[in-house]
Amino acid sequence: MAGRSCNSPTSRLRSTTAISTWSAMSSFCKKWRSSAMSDRFLLNDADIARFLVNGYHLVEPELPDGLNETIAAQLDALDHNPGDAITEAVPELWQVLDHPAVKGALISLLGADYEVQSHRHWHCKQPGAGHMNWHQDGLNSRDTLLNRFLGLYYPTDITPEMGPTIIVPGTQFRNAPTDRMATYTNIRGQVPLTVKAGTVAFTHYDLWHGTAANRSPHKRHMIKFLFRRTRDNTAPTWNHDPEDASKTRDWNKRAEAEDANNILNFHNPLGVSQSDHYKERAIRRQNWDYLMGKSA
Repeated sequence: MAGRSCNSPTSRLRSTTAISTWSAMSSFCKKWRSSAMSDRFLLNDADIARFLVNGYHLVEPELPDGLNETIAAQLDALDHNPGDAITEAVPELWQVLDHPAVKGALISLLGADYEVQSHRHWHCKQPGAGHMNWHQDGLNSRDTLLNRFLGLYYPTDITPEMGPTIIVPGTQFRNAPTDRMATYTNIRGQVPLTVKAGTVAFTHYDLWHGTAANRSPHKRHMIKFLFRRTRDNTAPTWNHDPEDASKTRDWNKRAEAEDANNILNFHNPLGVSQSDHYKERAIRRQNWDYLMGKSA
């Protein structure tokens, strides 16, 4: 996923469930019990619609001064890749996941009882490392409903020369075996994640992605986390405006045209044919209804 590791993973140690105050369950597991989240950190209707259409959402949390630098320095100092135990080696990573902006996005997309899964990984792309081919994570068994996704944390600024993760918005509902994608090069609409230090990119688990080659003299660090829904929604868990769809809009103003209904119906990041677009719209609507707490 999104970069070649410096070393192979050696252990699988810890699992967490994200829910408000951290409390130790065992030496390897922590929980966060759900409490009131400030509405200002939750996503809105348009954010949710864009995630369903594009398959990703970027969060730029205001982390404590020096935290990104501390994490990057600790990663630079590691002599092996600890695999799932990366949060044991660099415990400051929990401060990133515990930031209100990060938790607000997670609650909005997966509900208050989301789970931080036990698998996580440090991807270190060394100077001179080549590109990674397009692929989807996991097996060729896809879930069209939004029940799990990835969180990619970057502790340093990522430039085009550093071998950024590259994603293809809108591909999350298109199953493509990795060996069939091996000969693909550039894809129309691809987006390199050239982001600033501290960014967390939430991506649909099935979004097509790869990496560019690292042509810089610097290591490119990324920590991958997995998140999972633990229960179906009974109501929206984001800043939902039930009157949004009935508002009068000036369609000449882009900001007013970017309502959830318009995004779900008309956005076409891949520029696919009408027939394909109709099928995508049906899946988007199914997901929207599911997140609204309606029967899937």
